[in-house]
Amino acid sequence: MLKVLVVDDDQGLRLSVKSALAVTQRFEVDEAFDGVNAMEKIKGGDKKYDLVILDVDMPRMNGLEALRQIKEFDPGIIAIIMTAHATLNDAIQAVKDGAYNYLPKPVGSDQLLQLIDKAVNAHNLISNIAASAPVMHEAGRKIIGHTSQMQKVFNIIHRLAKVDTPVLIRGASGTGKELVAKAIHYNSARKDEKFVAINCSAIPENLFESELFGHEKGSFTGADQRKIGKFQFAEGGTLFLDEVGDMPQLMQVKILRVLQEKLFTPVGSNREFPTNVRIIAATNRPLEDMIKAGTFREDLFYRLNVVPIFLPALAERKDDMDHMVNIFIKKFNQAHGKRINGIAPDAMAVLKKHTWPGNIRELENVIEHAFVLEMSNIITIASLPESLLIATGTNLIDVPPVMETAQNVASAGLTSASQAHATLGDDDDADVGTDAEELDGEEIVPYNGSENLDFNAQKEAFEKEFIIKALKTFRGRINQTALHANIPKKTLLRKIEKYGIVAKDYAN
Repeated sequence: MLKVLVVDDDQGLRLSVKSALAVTQRFEVDEAFDGVNAMEKIKGGDKKYDLVILDVDMPRMNGLEALRQIKEFDPGIIAIIMTAHATLNDAIQAVKDGAYNYLPKPVGSDQLLQLIDKAVNAHNLISNIAASAPVMHEAGRKIIGHTSQMQKVFNIIHRLAKVDTPVLIRGASGTGKELVAKAIHYNSARKDEKFVAINCSAIPENLFESELFGHEKGSFTGADQRKIGKFQFAEGGTLFLDEVGDMPQLMQVKILRVLQEKLFTPVGSNREFPTNVRIIAATNRPLEDMIKAGTFREDLFYRLNVVPIFLPALAERKDDMDHMVNIFIKKFNQAHGKRINGIAPDAMAVLKKHTWPGNIRELENVIEHAFVLEMSNIITIASLPESLLIATGTNLIDVPPVMETAQNVASAGLTSASQAHATLGDDDDADVGTDAEELDGEEIVPYNGSENLDFNAQKEAFEKEFIIKALKTFRGRINQTALHANIPKKTLLRKIEKYGIVAKDYAN
């Protein structure tokens, strides 16, 4: 439930906004009667507000000054400005100073809720940036540090959202470069326009110019109709050039001209078109080395490199992994409808031992894998991928089993997991014979047949045969046998002892 503070000197308007928010039951709403009262509640209260809705024109402290103090105290607080027509210019200035957007009075309920939803989504993008650990460099000076310092994460987006300069995001594959680009866009003045992403490494060189700038009908073979390019499609918004280091050199020249002159020419056209698009580029390539080798233009590099952001590899930021795992646990709880509360210490220790060549994307996949397998309310070491356990040198024999139905039991020639579990359950030593008193007066007739129809004897014979077959299949590894054959480990060990089975005999 989002904590909201409504700030206005008009009590009737505060009540109107509060009533509109109460309908959805998604918000916990407090009120403040002016800017001073709002800052008292924000700084001195025991609540951390997610969203502040405030008027511009108020006594003692107006909305613009309150906004500046709010953003200085906690840049992560979302701010929405309410304004009358006479103060519209002030509201526009407030957006430049960090407010998400403004609403003209009188405030409509539907309009307010739609704007809040957009603001919250943009806010969530910034929160997820914590998993990407941005480090911004400006004039050779490092501005932003580790992801655990969330206030600085909000600051970097806030600063980049207020300017319209190109941004270059650098980092290895899987570090979250597109996530950073989206967060910058959806918190900028262009947030209501399109965010268009294009992967430069995925476009054939002969189609590159058409993809970016469009083409006229008949301009080349197969151009049977006019097509607009990504620059026209993203007009007014943001164009994200992912893997810009893979851009062909001819296109580098054309992109440089667009950045310098804000003009482009579609393929086969004689007309120049103006463009109003912000460029955010990203790469995992060593551009400085490429410049020396002559494969990337130095002038384009400096045009893009106005505000570079560096995303370190996950292996360099093991201290931030606890926070990242919590972010993904929250995400997958919502996606899978589960209630997993955290991760076991030994499982986290395994994660921190891994080198993470796939970076944050790999970590996210590992946590989702654990969500699928985990049966408890905490991620255990047994729910982690076996490939990860092997890569970290984790002794698989010491890994406790996950109680799940194994798909490869049947392919190993074993009986089904459900049958095995029923046969080898913890109540298997109970007396399952039929008492004479339960025969309802029927006469007990002696059985003289040659076939052994004693249930307990047959059950024990089956158990022993099943366990030996399972141990052979999984090469005598106790934990793997318990996991894939769906036998509780304690039960398996007890049965092994009962039947005198030596697991090591089946190690080869």
